Parts: sequence; C-alpha cells; structure tokens
Amino acid sequence: MPRPEYVGLAELLLRKAESDLAVARVLAADPDPHDDAIGFHAQQAVEKALKAVLTLEQIEAPRTHDITFLVELLDQHQIEMPATLIASEWLGPWAVTMRYDDIEEVLDRTGALDAALAATVWASGRIDGHR
Repeated sequence: MPRPEYVGLAELLLRKAESDLAVARVLAADPDPHDDAIGFHAQQAVEKALKAVLTLEQIEAPRTHDITFLVELLDQHQIEMPATLIASEWLGPWAVTMRYDDIEEVLDRTGALDAALAATVWASGRIDGHR
C-alpha cells in the first residue's frame, strides 16, 4: 500500500492530466487547425497519467516528455497498461518538437483524444484502488 503522500501526488498528477484532456477536447471541437495545441495537451495528459501511476507505485517518475520511456519503465515494473497507452508513443513529438518547429504534420485528433482518455481513466482506476 503506498504511503499517503504518494497517493496525494498521484492524485495531483491525475487532476493535471484530466485538465489537459479537457483542454484538448475543447480545442479539438474547433474546426480550425490547432493540431499543435491539441497534440500537446493530449500528449501531456498521457504523460501525466503515466507519471501518476509511477508515483502511486512509488517509482520515481523522471522529468521527461518521452512516453516511450515511461511505458517501458512501467513495463519493467510489470505494471499492466491498456494497449491504447502502449501504442500512444506516436504522441511523443507533439510534446516539444511540434510546438516549436514548423512541421506540416496532421494530428489524428480522434486517436490523440482516445489515448488521453484511456490514460486518465486507467490512472484514475488505479488510484481509486488505493484510496
């Protein structure tokens, strides 16, 4: 059973992930091309949800935007994840690269929102199991 301070930090990270998901949903509803912002917030939701579970499991969540690394870290600790999260590594470039470089990449908005939702629901379920 994790100590209360780990649960509290995991809950904070989850709230931030849910906030990023909410922003991504609002932006995605707008037909104007805001792919960089939507991709960024979807990626952040996934990243923060993964870090919430790492924190809950008392595994140091490193300062990184690398979803692939976080997924591998969870896998090394034999923490099962939904397939949607394992396959969400494609969101990685939206964390930094797409925000600062002018790349003509089109975001799969549905896929990004699905990954962010799956991440927050998964993390929430794990955290609920420790309350």
